[in-house]
Amino acid sequence: MEGKEEDVRLGLNKFPEKQPLGTSAQTKDYKEPPPAPLFEPGELQSWSFWRAGIAEFMATFLFLYITVLTVMGVKRAPNMCASVGIQGIAWAFGGMIFALVYCTAGISGGHINPAVTFGLLLGRKLSLTRAIFYMIMQCLGAICGAGVVKGFQPSIYEMNGGGANVVSHGYTKGDGLGAEIVGTFVLVYTVFSATDAKRSARDSHVPILAPLPIGFAVFLVHLATIPITGTGINPARSLGAAIIYNRDQAWDHHWIFWVGPFIGAALAALYHQIVIRAIPFKSRS
Repeated sequence: MEGKEEDVRLGLNKFPEKQPLGTSAQTKDYKEPPPAPLFEPGELQSWSFWRAGIAEFMATFLFLYITVLTVMGVKRAPNMCASVGIQGIAWAFGGMIFALVYCTAGISGGHINPAVTFGLLLGRKLSLTRAIFYMIMQCLGAICGAGVVKGFQPSIYEMNGGGANVVSHGYTKGDGLGAEIVGTFVLVYTVFSATDAKRSARDSHVPILAPLPIGFAVFLVHLATIPITGTGINPARSLGAAIIYNRDQAWDHHWIFWVGPFIGAALAALYHQIVIRAIPFKSRS
């Protein structure tokens, strides 16, 4: 019947989509990119593969250095009014993600987060080989970044918790896990949406700087969940701070900051690929 729409079938733009009301946007030709292979042995012989891993290491190193240093500055202040406060911490995390994604997106994709890498792996945006390599380099970078902060001011670092993620008093482990799942969902869903090649082709009249919504999502999630868990949503960030601080309280709930982000990333990948993009399905009307 005329006027009816059908979803995208098997990743192909077989059926045209209606343009948004009130716009006269012209769409570019678009072809769904093929899914990344699970294993790509040739990657290991490519300099671009190793360069991308180094970029992930350096980006996560800088991310932990700036953000944990900001947390230490807030913790050591006599009161919140004498420091940048929770809003400043949130801006440090979101602003660094914006800057680092902008700097590294053309080299490694600018993941800076094992949960983001895991979500993109499920979306078949990169190979398993590259995903594992990225996660290792991200964790090493996070450990080094937190280590440098401790090296600058070891006593202050130890007294103020080292920026390690813990479930705050008054909240249960379930609360912390839920906050990490939802927070990571917001982040990874934003990553998929901001980097979607089809959206870029369809909305070419609207210039989108992908790092901006990603960084802003990180900022907003931190505003909401710092009081609950200190905001992990990044297993490398949580691991780096925990290893360098290395106290019992840093490890008691550490599993939450791996399980939560990975569940949130998986849900975001499924939601974007199945519901938003409808890649595996064709609705019948």
